[in-house]
Amino acid sequence: MTAGTRAVADVRGVEMFARYAYAPNRLGYCGPPGSGALAAGAVAGGSTGSRTAADPVDVRAAARRFSGAWPYLQVLARLTGSDDPLDYQLVESYWLGRDLGIDTAAFGAELLAVIGPQAGHYWTHLTPELLAGATCDHSFHVFGVYPWTRLLGKGMDAQPLRVLDSCRIRWGTVESRSGDEIEVRSRRLSWDGRELGLAEATVERVRVSVDGLSFVPDVAPGDEVALHWDWLTDRLTPEQARVLERSTERELAATNRRLVDVGGQAP
Repeated sequence: MTAGTRAVADVRGVEMFARYAYAPNRLGYCGPPGSGALAAGAVAGGSTGSRTAADPVDVRAAARRFSGAWPYLQVLARLTGSDDPLDYQLVESYWLGRDLGIDTAAFGAELLAVIGPQAGHYWTHLTPELLAGATCDHSFHVFGVYPWTRLLGKGMDAQPLRVLDSCRIRWGTVESRSGDEIEVRSRRLSWDGRELGLAEATVERVRVSVDGLSFVPDVAPGDEVALHWDWLTDRLTPEQARVLERSTERELAATNRRLVDVGGQAP
């Protein structure tokens, strides 16, 4: 890879991280306070076709303070021999679930060594048994590491189901656009009292921009898009949408195997 090609890849990885991390950071759920660096980094050269004064160093500094995503990227970098956790391939693999051929047992062992001490005694479910089958992506973090699946089946399912559905990366197809709103057809998460799944596709309205900020300002009918916390996060290629769908279905199947009874308790 030439220096110029590497520079472009670096920018793409930094930009993609910023795009997908922005929504939960803006809501105060993860990462450092203040989402300005991520907002600027997310539009630094993508679908807007323009550049901002965003400094990749600022995005990298913010990324290191994501206690969820950053350990995955660090471990992915070590196991692939990359010297950059924000390499585009690694960032795409983390957010969308692309398989890089990494041994899941090795990944799980390394990940547990990093996040186990951070979690302390609060998340006792982070065991070698859980991490042995870990996938190297955001879906595993949402459904396996975060405790929300373990709250299902306790009589108040609406809140954990909403959080799980919002926190995962969701794909959808734009059906129409009217001004600053689009209609997106996508599949929401479902829970039947025993298993998680994907419901039949429904149409919802999504804002293209919020407070003047948009990551996909030229979004149009027919586009495949990614949504994170109901934020229009990115335009996907058809192949990326398939990767995300397959990785989500894989993680849901693994999660359901962990849910051993109607109470939603996992080992």
